[in-house]
Amino acid sequence: GRSGSWGTLGSGRTSTPGHQSGPLTRRRLYRRHLLLVSASAAGSSLFSGTQALDIHLGEPARRTGCVGGKQTSIRVQDCGRGEGARASSREFRRERERVQEHPGESRALSQPYPTPQPLALHPEAQPCPTCRSPPPGRLLLWPHFLPPIMAVYRLCVTTGPYLKAGTLDNISVTLVGTCGESPKQRLDRMGRDFAPGSVQKYKVRCSAELGELLLLRVHKERYAFFRKDSWYCSYICVTEPDGTVSHFPCYQWIEGYCTVELRPGTARTVCQDSLPLLLDHRTRELRARQECYRWKIYAPGFPRIVDVSSFQEMETDKKFALTKTTTCVDQDDSSGNRYLPGFPMKIDIPSLLYMEPNIRYSATKTASLLFNAIPASLGMKLRGLLDRKGSWKKLDDMRNIFWCHKTFTTKYVTEHWSKDHFFGYQYLNGVNPIMLHCISSLPSKLPVTNDMVAPLLGQSTCLQTELERGNIFLADYWILAEAPTHCLNDRPQYVAAPLCLLWLSPQGALVPLAIQLSQTPGPDSPIFLPTDSDWDWLLAKTWVRNSEFLVHENNTHFLCTHLLCEAFAMATLRQLPLCHPIYKLLLPHTRYTLQVNTIARATLLNPEGLVDQVTSIGRQGLLYLMSTGLAHFTYTNFCLPDSLRARGVLAIPNYYYRDDGLKIWAAIESFVSEIVCYYYPSDASVQQDSELQAWVGEIFAQAFLGRESSGFPSRLCTPGELVKFLTAIIFNCSAQHAAVNSGQHDFGAWMPNAPSSMRQPPPQTKGTTTLKTYLDTLPEVNISCNNLLLFWLVSQEPKDQRPLGTYPDEHFTEEAPRRSIAAFQSRLAQISRDIQERNHGLELPYTYLDPPLIENSVSI
Repeated sequence: GRSGSWGTLGSGRTSTPGHQSGPLTRRRLYRRHLLLVSASAAGSSLFSGTQALDIHLGEPARRTGCVGGKQTSIRVQDCGRGEGARASSREFRRERERVQEHPGESRALSQPYPTPQPLALHPEAQPCPTCRSPPPGRLLLWPHFLPPIMAVYRLCVTTGPYLKAGTLDNISVTLVGTCGESPKQRLDRMGRDFAPGSVQKYKVRCSAELGELLLLRVHKERYAFFRKDSWYCSYICVTEPDGTVSHFPCYQWIEGYCTVELRPGTARTVCQDSLPLLLDHRTRELRARQECYRWKIYAPGFPRIVDVSSFQEMETDKKFALTKTTTCVDQDDSSGNRYLPGFPMKIDIPSLLYMEPNIRYSATKTASLLFNAIPASLGMKLRGLLDRKGSWKKLDDMRNIFWCHKTFTTKYVTEHWSKDHFFGYQYLNGVNPIMLHCISSLPSKLPVTNDMVAPLLGQSTCLQTELERGNIFLADYWILAEAPTHCLNDRPQYVAAPLCLLWLSPQGALVPLAIQLSQTPGPDSPIFLPTDSDWDWLLAKTWVRNSEFLVHENNTHFLCTHLLCEAFAMATLRQLPLCHPIYKLLLPHTRYTLQVNTIARATLLNPEGLVDQVTSIGRQGLLYLMSTGLAHFTYTNFCLPDSLRARGVLAIPNYYYRDDGLKIWAAIESFVSEIVCYYYPSDASVQQDSELQAWVGEIFAQAFLGRESSGFPSRLCTPGELVKFLTAIIFNCSAQHAAVNSGQHDFGAWMPNAPSSMRQPPPQTKGTTTLKTYLDTLPEVNISCNNLLLFWLVSQEPKDQRPLGTYPDEHFTEEAPRRSIAAFQSRLAQISRDIQERNHGLELPYTYLDPPLIENSVSI
């Protein structure tokens, strides 16, 4: 299995004329039974020129060679064993001396030898220019009773450091190369082999070198009487006989008894694979994943979701790569809905029980989530807040809901929530910073006059002038106009669809100018102004904050980050194999997304779930808002720079969401551009990648329902188009989700700032609001507490976090993408330093887009 020449037996090294010597690959040679015929430039060998031996196995052989241009031959026979072998060896030495003295004569050795197996000569040696006979070298004759020399492959197997990541099952491997494959070999050492966090080394011996390694098959089988268990394999490193190192990334749970095929870490598109073996491997991998991860229609007009029921009856002993392969079992959505002790809403139990291991929460994250939920819920339960119905007695009572979970921001919001400048500030840096549009003229449905707003604008300007200067902004909640309503605590709830007009003052503060609580102007829909009574104006702003809550939670947060990112994750798993560069790029940004969305559907969105328990529109209103929102969602809304430009807010001051978001967008874009340009050097390389085109086509069909007016691409034609699409996906799966999720507890812990429901209809006349009517309009005590409990949970990222740009799973093994990752991390670190330096001078720091606080994916 080793090419090259063999030296004298006593030296343990090779030495070929014109080549450097090197160590033997096998040191334990049975030297007394070997016959070495060598040629040497020093003249001390059997022949003084170029010679070749062609030994016919099992019989005497005649061989010719070229010695100084003359023909010569030698006959070699088996010399037997024991004393006969030693006698024949002595005879052979005497014969060698006679041949050296008379090189032109032909002689025969009298004793036969066992069947020999010659090694190949040095590959760089050249044939004799005179007679074209083979080149000089050293020939090893290997007796048949000895094991043959083998090619040795050294394996380094790394098990993940997670709880229960180890296994007691038998693990075997098979190496597949261009020149053949190794025998299946069990990996076994003294003691336990695959403990969590362990790194174990093994050897795989082959009769010959396998050529370029194409696949590594990992076989997981029963060991003795032990039950099968899961194994998290991080990666396997293979050192070939010539010293070449190949990395085989795995980073997945392997369940049951199965065979997993891994490819080397070098990323390759389908156009770069030509071997039928590798093309077939890609096809089988994707077919198996598509059987496992199936699309399901949750509701009409919704992005398609993962069909969790396909995981229920999976046969873990018939598993390929990330997948299990059985048919989907239909399940009635409400069959598992039931109440559990201590929980105020129904939970869809079956959908939480059957999760594919590579998409479910780790044990650490699950325990952390429960640790966050149980103490907060139990504390409210013991104080009777979760069961108390009726209105709040006074506003100060709300301060004690989360007395042990206060932050700097929650205190600031509690003190400033009723002030106009903070009301406007939240449109820029709150949890829904995408609602504002700069307008140059008032819409007909909002008949605000200059006289109405003149007291606030002052004498130096007027409404029309401010419109022309670009200082007037509008927040339009039109989507709520036809939203259905719901009953809570057996009482009807109400919804408004307000129009809120805001002004950018010369001091740089954004303040509300006028609020109309419906889309239809008229006597029953008064326009509320800052000059109205304090309670009228506060109630009007609270109605806007209620509308903010509904639009933010259902559309900005859950639809545009959670559900769309689930569709991206599904398409990536279904259409891109593990070796694809875009799969390697996107996989870290899909981590836990399918799991957290399944949890949300099982506890929040399901019939009689938390949405039905705390919001004024209930589940039916949620379905309406999301389907309507998706029907109007565009590619421009999805891409931050385009969205900011279209809304006309690029120049507004103190817009920290915009400033930090654009920096992060640029960092992601630069990183993605380097990766894409490395693997896609031309337009043709993008257009001809059938897997990539199937991926973007499935996103267009399943996430955006094939709607051409959305502007989302159904096909990618250039690397630039691919860079923009990938940048938008990564940004929305990480930074955008952090911006609209992480501050929910901060801005919602003071309930009047984000009420989930309203118990009285919008006021149709002014001058009727009092403290009592205001409290009677806000949610009841138990509704408020359940909603705030949700805010607390989703704002506390459980453990097992991976901040943006952190990639501990090394899917990329080439040097170029590794350099790109390092440069990306360096840019993010600089952005973080800039944000922290700016925040030192702010009254209320904006931290939600600080890179270390941004999760790589939608995971909570």
